[in-house]
Amino acid sequence: MDTYKPGTNEALQKKLITETDIDGVLRGVFRVMIKLGQLDPPAMVPYATIGTGPEPWLSQKNRDFVRLITQKSIVLLKNDGGLLPLDKSKLKSIAIVGPRSEEVLQDWYSGSPAYSVSILEGIKNKVGANVTVSHTTNADLAITMAKSTETVIVCLGNNPTGNLGWKKVDGPSEGREAVDRQSISLDSAQEALVKNLHKVNPHIVLVMVSNFPYAINLEQAKIPAIIHITHCSQEQGNALADALFGDINPGGKLVQTWPDSLAQLPPMMDYNIRDGRTYMYFKSKPLYPFGFGLSYTTFQYSNLKTSADKLDKNGEVTVSVDVKNTGSRTGDEVVQLYVKHLKSKVERPLEELKGFKRVTLNPGEVQTISIKLPASLLAYWDVAKKAFVVEKEPIRLMVGSSSADIREQKDIEVK
Repeated sequence: MDTYKPGTNEALQKKLITETDIDGVLRGVFRVMIKLGQLDPPAMVPYATIGTGPEPWLSQKNRDFVRLITQKSIVLLKNDGGLLPLDKSKLKSIAIVGPRSEEVLQDWYSGSPAYSVSILEGIKNKVGANVTVSHTTNADLAITMAKSTETVIVCLGNNPTGNLGWKKVDGPSEGREAVDRQSISLDSAQEALVKNLHKVNPHIVLVMVSNFPYAINLEQAKIPAIIHITHCSQEQGNALADALFGDINPGGKLVQTWPDSLAQLPPMMDYNIRDGRTYMYFKSKPLYPFGFGLSYTTFQYSNLKTSADKLDKNGEVTVSVDVKNTGSRTGDEVVQLYVKHLKSKVERPLEELKGFKRVTLNPGEVQTISIKLPASLLAYWDVAKKAFVVEKEPIRLMVGSSSADIREQKDIEVK
């Protein structure tokens, strides 16, 4: 990618390529350069004015959009006893602690935002002057603060880039480009912080700020409320505060299986997905399943129907289900459609996500959610035929709130 001349010259000498081959590639390169004006004098290039006026990402419209997208990505992992959402009209004091509490980290391929709102800033913006907010990233001081505050928000997780240079990370739980994780547990310092905080104050909200899963078994067992949010968003703090204090109802779902230990995974160098990787072939009960995510309200599924009981291999079927908000808050549910092959001639996944739809429901509201399933999505690659094949077999349609929370199911035939 960066040093191409020696390889190109050697390929020419060995007659693996010709100058005509190179010319053909360069036509595409120059075409793009010409369209972008890169070969024109700067005064003639319309793109040269970008950055000379108001920066578009600083407009309120775009700030609001980033905040909305970040709100929708938040996943509620646990909420025992209804600790969340917090009530800022009743809350008198709150401590915000942990290494991820006052920073918004970027990943390797993200941009450089013109501003960013940390979790600390977002909560301060939300609660105003009527709530005493204390903060520290020092573990010892955090314990002292936790003893004298009503609620503790502890922000843990990974650093996507690290500060040590290429191919180096801060510990076995960290990973980045070119470095595999050796552990999926929290590092010892973060684990100790959670344990010590819980000893002095049980009213803890754990915010996992991470771009990969963690085996947080102790935290799942002891901490009453756990929320997951990813890195990079410049509105991270504001969006998280919206969820913590109930201005929005978190409705995000996990896009990865979170194992409870490395023991649940195949060896690192085993690349055969069928040996237990991803929700499709996972052989144990994970800590959090693929598609998992809680809400401040509850949802009821009923009345699963299909537009036909048989599916032609070139056709499609519409799967519909009624979803009702049975709680007292407006909330989002992500309705997920999985398929299981019942009599396939080849090894197929335990289940496969084939469609989903996110819906917002008011308390008591019922909506019929419809998801189309083309038969082509049921195909597998036949190595002998060198083609995708849709089998004649029964399949099971499963609709639910996650890969492990199937509420309704129905079998149909594929013709």
